[in-house]
Amino acid sequence: MNLLNDPWLPFLLSNGEVEYHPPSAIADPDVINLALPRADFQGAAYQFLIGLLQTALPPKTHDDWLDWLMEPPSVNALDKAFTPFSSAFEMDGDGPRFMQDLDPLDDVKNATISGLLIDAPGANGIKNNTDFFVKRGRVDVMCESCAAIALYTMQINAPAGGAGIRVGLRGGGPLTTLVMPELSTASLWERLWLNVITVKETTQKGQQWTAPHPEEPSLFFWMANTRVSDKKGTEVLPENTHPLHSYWSMPRRFRLLFEEVDGCPCDICGRKTQRVVRELRAKKQGANYDGPWLHPLTPYRRDPKRPNELPLSSKGQPGGLGYRHWSGFVLNDEDNSGAIAAAVLKSYIDGKQPLVTQERRFDEDIQALLREARLWVFGYDMDNMKPRGWYSVEMPLVDIPQGQQERLRAWVHQLNELSRNVAWMVRTQVKNAWFSRPSDAKGDMSAIDNQFYDATEPEFFKALLALQQMLQQDSPPPHIPSDIAERWYLALKREAMRVFEDLALSGSQESMNLERATAAHRQLQSFLSGKSKGSKVVSDFIQQGDFDPSAKAKINTASAATTTGDA
Repeated sequence: MNLLNDPWLPFLLSNGEVEYHPPSAIADPDVINLALPRADFQGAAYQFLIGLLQTALPPKTHDDWLDWLMEPPSVNALDKAFTPFSSAFEMDGDGPRFMQDLDPLDDVKNATISGLLIDAPGANGIKNNTDFFVKRGRVDVMCESCAAIALYTMQINAPAGGAGIRVGLRGGGPLTTLVMPELSTASLWERLWLNVITVKETTQKGQQWTAPHPEEPSLFFWMANTRVSDKKGTEVLPENTHPLHSYWSMPRRFRLLFEEVDGCPCDICGRKTQRVVRELRAKKQGANYDGPWLHPLTPYRRDPKRPNELPLSSKGQPGGLGYRHWSGFVLNDEDNSGAIAAAVLKSYIDGKQPLVTQERRFDEDIQALLREARLWVFGYDMDNMKPRGWYSVEMPLVDIPQGQQERLRAWVHQLNELSRNVAWMVRTQVKNAWFSRPSDAKGDMSAIDNQFYDATEPEFFKALLALQQMLQQDSPPPHIPSDIAERWYLALKREAMRVFEDLALSGSQESMNLERATAAHRQLQSFLSGKSKGSKVVSDFIQQGDFDPSAKAKINTASAATTTGDA
């Protein structure tokens, strides 16, 4: 199977049907999305196709990029653009195989194909009978299509695997951030092309751009002898690879073993095919990535006080992803907080959104793509080599006027700092209500924080959109406008009390200590008013917001009294 020529990818059509086509089908306006059978495969297939477009149609400037957005290629034209690279995308055969070792690896034992799945139990899990949640034997056979995307998924996300088993270019369990159209009916071409960046934006310090070529071993490692890492000095550094290698990283050594069968169903997608994969060969000491890698689709973080330390990719964490992470994903702030937004986000905000202000004529759909978009964040939450979960969330993006990023970043920091402190106090007082010795209470209490953050997320994004409107004025205010600040404060206060009461006061009286619960309730109220010891963050926010929270309470009380009197 050739991944550029054969119909191996499932595409969702505008009529709701799913059909298998070659990658060039992304240029068909009736194709609106991918339809992979697993969430991690879906995310990987997006990255595969973005990497393919980045390799075959790399735009030199944002104007070049805009031309392809306004007038997409036909399916035939895109197929011709992909054709020169077809030799690097063969899955089987005697020559180079896509993302597989050039060596047949005859000196190692065969292993089951499930080893390509990040969530499959490892050898120790099976040996020790600890595969309680992710069971062994779920996947014994894969069709060629599922094997191909499973291989790519593993190579770009490769987690830690023990001595000599190399981790991915971005580290184990990296998050991916993509720009998505606001409209659900947008074409797949628009979804993908929004995440293609210019030649300059793909090129890291020390790298030299050359036109991509299928025989270029610094681009496609599998086209040459394996870069074995059994000795020091064999580390793969950014400056020793093609700028687009990030999309095609290959830390693991695999050889897939294909079989001809008579209509065997795939354990993942269920399709019956004539060619399947049951086993593979794997060997240690593959490419060992080191140095200041910055994958274009992944956010990073570094310590501003230690500029010589390598940047670390953002990873999934227990508790999920939400608005408290939004700023670190979207707003580049390397000098202060150390947040490094993915190149694809920086390109959209700094290079693509400003195109709307140029004198070129756009129809409404193009303007919407450049002004109204969403952030899609996804990835595994890994505990070393063990997956704890898969996260996939979408959050709004805002149209940030040029020169206003710093102000928006400062405002968002204020909103987040207030919610972080309120969440901490809610958790503290819930523990005070639950336990006679709360400081000795063990266990994970993060569910309390998560409940609070989930409840306040809609209000955060309402505030964010309101701040966007303020920043689009000719002379934006120096501080968060009072009405926006007050709405955010009142939303946090309301949800803080609700979460506390749900958790601390809703149980049976037999299991509840009313004295402790009442004292904790009183302390939480005092904190939220900004009048207790340790509530400086709250009082400062009220002061900077220039609003009087007690006035709102008096109005509500008076209104209630009037209503009661009338009754």
